[in-house]
Amino acid sequence: MANILVKIYDKIATVVNEMRSWFVPEKIRYEITGKCNMCGKCCNYMYSYDTYTEKEFKLMQFFFPTYRRFYIKGRDEEGNLIFACKLVTPEGKCSVYKKRPRMCRKYPAKWIGYPGKLHDGCGYKVNIKTFEDYVKGS
Repeated sequence: MANILVKIYDKIATVVNEMRSWFVPEKIRYEITGKCNMCGKCCNYMYSYDTYTEKEFKLMQFFFPTYRRFYIKGRDEEGNLIFACKLVTPEGKCSVYKKRPRMCRKYPAKWIGYPGKLHDGCGYKVNIKTFEDYVKGS
């Protein structure tokens, strides 16, 4: 009798856990490693994670004056807006390095929640963990 109850409990627990998984958003974190090569590519070719139109960019500049230093450079092959900084020198250096915004000082974040792309030749690398990596515990 106890053996049957254990099997029933296991089946119920499996169903409950499966239902719970429907409500858990996938949370993958990508680790960034490496160091800056000081090439300036990140300042001349950047993305905004949630800005899709020129109008949204203008609103962002209105509400956050720090973003007035950026301009729309174009779109990539997928249609995403590409931004550049007006304050980058021809050598790829920041002309106001000591007064640069927090987002520039913290670039790139050590952990990101989406699989970002980095420029060719960038000293940083996005490390994407596979399912096997999680299973192995690495």
